[in-house]
Amino acid sequence: MDAILIQLLNGLDKGAAYSLIALGLTLAFGTLGVVNFAHGALFMLGAFCAVTFQKILTISKRVKDESITFFDAYKDQPYLEIWWGDTGAAIIDYAVPLSILFAIPVMLLIGVALERGLIKHFYKRSHAEQILVTFGLAILIQEVVRHFFGANPIPTPAPDVVSGSAAIGSFLGLSDNLVYPWWRLIYLFFSGVIIFAVFAFLKYTTFGMVVRAGMADRETVGLLGINVQKRFTIVFAIAALVAGLAGVMYAPILPPDYHMGMDFLVLSFVVVVVGGMGSLEGAVAAGFLLGVLQSFASMNEVKAIIPGIDQIIIYLVAVIILLVRPRGLMGREGVFEE
Repeated sequence: MDAILIQLLNGLDKGAAYSLIALGLTLAFGTLGVVNFAHGALFMLGAFCAVTFQKILTISKRVKDESITFFDAYKDQPYLEIWWGDTGAAIIDYAVPLSILFAIPVMLLIGVALERGLIKHFYKRSHAEQILVTFGLAILIQEVVRHFFGANPIPTPAPDVVSGSAAIGSFLGLSDNLVYPWWRLIYLFFSGVIIFAVFAFLKYTTFGMVVRAGMADRETVGLLGINVQKRFTIVFAIAALVAGLAGVMYAPILPPDYHMGMDFLVLSFVVVVVGGMGSLEGAVAAGFLLGVLQSFASMNEVKAIIPGIDQIIIYLVAVIILLVRPRGLMGREGVFEE
């Protein structure tokens, strides 16, 4: 029972990352009709927002180490600690959650710049051309990040207060040995908040209603005199922000490297297709479903029966679902069928 619960939590944790990336992908595709293969790079840029913010907070000065009295020794001490003491140290410790405040304007600006500078020129082009140009953009972003940050993963720790594990076994009345990392639970909760916020924004705001109408019939919305172009830009920026925030909070779980966006991109596109092209609900449902299945497939007991199943389970399930439901779990008729 303990192993099953741990794998379920692992699956929900993975599924949360898949769902957030797929949600942004679907939001952009459903409204703009753009297949954005650079979306995984936006997830990666979000993770490097956390890395950059931490590096800014830890800019240091060489000072004499007072703990060593036999000879002069020097150490690097962050300016924040020099200026504000324990308060500065606490700010550095909470670099990852605080980097959300840094990532929000950065990711919005990146989203607007990409849409205005490149994406808008491909709205009426074929999906094949959209895939080629955005895939090239993803590679370009990836190489720029590698140039500035290097090729090795960069550890980005969570705050010390949540660096341990939660005793979920005792909380649920199960084994006292059943524990799970606090930060992964926080990430799962954070993902739920973001997903809820996106759906609430789309359902309960006037702007969201226009976006949903545009996802159903973009031409009619334009004929109503609504500035569709302006809303397209905002929607793309929101999609970039969702991916970026997912990356920020995932940094302590998987140390960021220049290739992480591409790793998540392929899986997230599978999630979008399984959920149904253009379906936000389908993207979220498929993300959690495939995350849980992948987690259970990685159990040693399962791999002993079917070796390598953990590497192909997502694609196997995708094939089965698409054979039964060609439009995906919640796909709409006519989407991506021209």
